[in-house]
Amino acid sequence: MALPSHVKYLIIGAGIHGLSTAYHLALELKARQKGSGRDILVVDKGGIAAGASGIACGVIRNNYFQPAMRELMVHSVEIWESDPEAFAYLPVGYMQISPETMHEDVASIAQQQKDIGYESVLIEGQVDCDRYMKNLLHDWQAEGVTSVLHEKRGGYAGNVASIYGLATKAENEGVRIMSSIEVKEFEFAGESIAGVVTNRGTIDADYVIVGCGPWAKQIWDMLDLPKKVSVKGTNGEVHDGVPMWTYWSLQEGTLGVDPELQRTNDGGMTPVIHLDSNTPLFSDEDGSLITDQMWGIYYKPDTNFGGIQGGAAPFKVETDPDEVAVDPYGPASPDFIVGSEFAHMWCSALAHCQKRFEGKAPHFKREPSGGIGAFTPDNFPVFDVFRENCYFIADSNHGYKMIGVGKLVAQEICREASSLLEPFRFSRYEEGKLHPTSNSPFPWS
Repeated sequence: MALPSHVKYLIIGAGIHGLSTAYHLALELKARQKGSGRDILVVDKGGIAAGASGIACGVIRNNYFQPAMRELMVHSVEIWESDPEAFAYLPVGYMQISPETMHEDVASIAQQQKDIGYESVLIEGQVDCDRYMKNLLHDWQAEGVTSVLHEKRGGYAGNVASIYGLATKAENEGVRIMSSIEVKEFEFAGESIAGVVTNRGTIDADYVIVGCGPWAKQIWDMLDLPKKVSVKGTNGEVHDGVPMWTYWSLQEGTLGVDPELQRTNDGGMTPVIHLDSNTPLFSDEDGSLITDQMWGIYYKPDTNFGGIQGGAAPFKVETDPDEVAVDPYGPASPDFIVGSEFAHMWCSALAHCQKRFEGKAPHFKREPSGGIGAFTPDNFPVFDVFRENCYFIADSNHGYKMIGVGKLVAQEICREASSLLEPFRFSRYEEGKLHPTSNSPFPWS
């Protein structure tokens, strides 16, 4: 396919956000008689699902302490449910299992899920929680649990398969997708973008949409947007010089056992399990103390990964963001893949949760896994317009599950404002309209 010299809509990134936006924008243009998918070009320096979306754990949940995130995720779950076959979506549910320090937060989430009609069950008290878990999984043995929030919707999806499903939908609407096209810089006419310079030539674009996950900072810098921001705290205090971007190293891997090992008592598919705990974690290999601080893991049986796949809390990359090497990305990175320390902790945590995983650490897949995410100042997404004609989707590593963002962005591009996206404007930092924070050890909860 020849590189066009001009397009009406240029989308950077062929992952969950880029392709969802492309598909839904094509539908919006056609419905409003303002164009079609033939007006849209998606470019990616790798290819379809070549970035974070292609290695994502695939978990889809509503479990957020922040009301705005929760409402946005209801919308996204509905998109996943709209075509589970095309999106390789398994609606097995999701469980947030927590200690007393998180009880109040989890109860608040449960009440607000009830208020918005999102089906879930809250179990409270250590005895009742233990009984509930053992009725589902007979070998459950994690201690110190005082709340279980069982979301009946949600679950997980096959990462690459779902992105190709989106690509097929977009291409069926006439959208063009081009691989090996790397954005190098932008040409401006006043404040607006006039052209996008790539490794294969310049494309004049009427409107640009950025949805490139971990590479958000690179595109942000090309647009000459601020490297540091002022953030007004909830107490009114203004914090100047806060870096716009930081990176976190994601900690995920796979236990190479038969996924069928993880079944419910009645032989059914298990929900995604997420345990946060302040109970000391001891090694399943030698009994040594791994940590006596707050820790958390998530896991699920996954034939796509060939075993029990999941992860633990990420850690912040302390390197100056300007010096962080995002490429090569994911398993190809020499710097940001999980090591033996993660394998030891995660496998021990699995055994802490369920007896069936005791002694299984030798089956951990010693293959490169992991990646990094580009996080905003408050670790929550920014969805906003910059440079007059550039819609920037900065997901702050919440991306894969947020398949519905593309539909809302498409509507906004067509002049239909979204109340669901309003809480995620860039101006919230200066205005102090920040999202509440939880007691979870994860930066995105």
